[in-house]
Order: sequence, then C-alpha cells, then structure tokens
Amino acid sequence: MRLAAILGDRNRPLKHVPRVKIVLLSAERLPVLEVAHRAGVSRPAVWRWQMRYAGQGVEGLLRDKTRKPGRARLPTATVARVLALTCSEPPGAVTHWTGRAMVKAVGISVEVWT
Repeated sequence: MRLAAILGDRNRPLKHVPRVKIVLLSAERLPVLEVAHRAGVSRPAVWRWQMRYAGQGVEGLLRDKTRKPGRARLPTATVARVLALTCSEPPGAVTHWTGRAMVKAVGISVEVWT
C-alpha cells in the first residue's frame, strides 16, 4: 500500500519511481529481465534495489547510501603552472610534453592529474 502511494505522489523525487516499480514488479514474480525492461533500468539495478528492499524495507528505497568524498581538486596555482608549461618547450630532445614528464616537472602524481 505504501509503495503504491509513493508512485502516486507527484511531490516525490523522480528517482524513487523506478525503485518502487522494481519492487512491485518483483512481487508479481516476473523475471529480472522483464522487471528491468518495464522499470527502464538495468538488471544489476534490479538486483541492487531488490537487495536493498529485502534488507531495509521501503526506507532503503527512499534513502541513498552515503559515498566517500571525491578527490580534492588541484590548487589553482598548480593548474596555472601546468598550463604555462604546456605552452613552453618540453625539456630535452622531445617534441612534446607527455603526461609523465608534466607531472614530474610540476611535482604531482599521475593519479592526481588524471
């Protein structure tokens, strides 16, 4: 009953609709591929939301999991230095800057730059 009310509530976030549809269609014992097709999502998404509903109930469908924060941005001065080096001649007898040469010259790691 609560799931049907969520579908009918126009003030709900749009992301809740396919999640609720997955649960309702799964209750009809439809194959995962059919549920995915009708809900407009992938099969892994169907499995994810079935598991979340089984473990946390309706509240699990309505609340997103927290995520780890992303990487910190490079300081503006570092980005400006990279841009300035890009416009200059590369060191040695090479014709252009490579990513590895650039990060070595600036003093950052390849993982931070990519």
